[in-house]
Amino acid sequence: MMQLRYDEDFIEAAAFLCTSGRRKGVPSLLSRFIGAIIFANGVGDLNPLYRDQEYARWTRFGGLIAHPCFPWAHHWPGRSYWGLPGVHGFGVAIDCEFYRNVRPGDRINVWNRVLDVKDKQSKFSGRMAMQYLESTYTNQRDEIVSRALGLTARHERKASREKGKYKDIKTHVYTDEERARIDTMVLTEPDRIRGTNTRHWEDVNVGDTIDEIARGPLSMSDTMAFVIASGRGAAHGALLRHAAKHPKHYIRNVKAGGGIEYTGIGHHREDFAKEVGVPGMYDYLPQRACWFATAITNWMGDDAVIKRLRMEARMFNCQGDTTFITGTVVKKYVKDRSALVDIDMKGVNQRGDLSSPGFATVMLPSKDISTRIPIDGTVCELDLPPVR
Repeated sequence: MMQLRYDEDFIEAAAFLCTSGRRKGVPSLLSRFIGAIIFANGVGDLNPLYRDQEYARWTRFGGLIAHPCFPWAHHWPGRSYWGLPGVHGFGVAIDCEFYRNVRPGDRINVWNRVLDVKDKQSKFSGRMAMQYLESTYTNQRDEIVSRALGLTARHERKASREKGKYKDIKTHVYTDEERARIDTMVLTEPDRIRGTNTRHWEDVNVGDTIDEIARGPLSMSDTMAFVIASGRGAAHGALLRHAAKHPKHYIRNVKAGGGIEYTGIGHHREDFAKEVGVPGMYDYLPQRACWFATAITNWMGDDAVIKRLRMEARMFNCQGDTTFITGTVVKKYVKDRSALVDIDMKGVNQRGDLSSPGFATVMLPSKDISTRIPIDGTVCELDLPPVR
């Protein structure tokens, strides 16, 4: 009976509550020049600050820095420690506060702790466990680089499949005009990257909108690029050894000869996606959150700091879907002598559905000499509650 399997999973999840520790069995993530570029490629970010040494050396940083979400390559926010057969985990939200930049040569470690596990009702599967995991990323000097709250919803696969919430969703067929618009938005995006053109706090008003970016139509190349950018993937003996150590995270694909596959293979294979109640292969939560970060860093310019980013996945973003991301300034204020703006964000798909609400806080340079220079996120503390 699947109810028992769910209850076992919930009890096992609750056993991790309030526990913490460094991610074991995995070496620290070494940031290299080429790694920063591969990550930028994997999330589709064209900002030269993250990929062009010659450009970056003339900025205030004096050299290349990594995309703000680069530490997530070491550990995806919200990623589970446990798993049971028949119960699938879907990332549903990331809320990250940023403190320091990552430069080539830095080593990233992560400390994780489970903050809460809640039993909830769901239209997708009937019942689910919502897991709240905090990941604190540090560098080789034990300085905090960023801290992310990740929410993961754990659903029983059979119930999700039988509920069929998304069974009527079909792959979108684009007109030539729709494709041309998306391609134009993507190819001309570098022209709208703020870069060295400083955006001051005084130049921003409540109601201003950030430049819209487009990501899609989603393809297997996109999801595989993100996996590569995150340093994921193993084959043959390396894969089998890891599967033997973590058997609950792997399956044998009996329909294709019995090879070992990770339970998240639905991100790349439609047949397995449908087994867990999703209409087709779909994106990764941190992948989509990185797109939101790109929209913000494109708009704010090199002299500003992204202090907070929150993104919720309200709908699956499946193969063929396009996400249009924009935002509106909703608040201007000063905290800890730092000039801040809050931005309500949204990701809307090609059908006009709000698939991804979001939120960002940006530190901008100000012409007021009583404010702090936004060197990095350490000069301001947002005092966020652990569970939010």
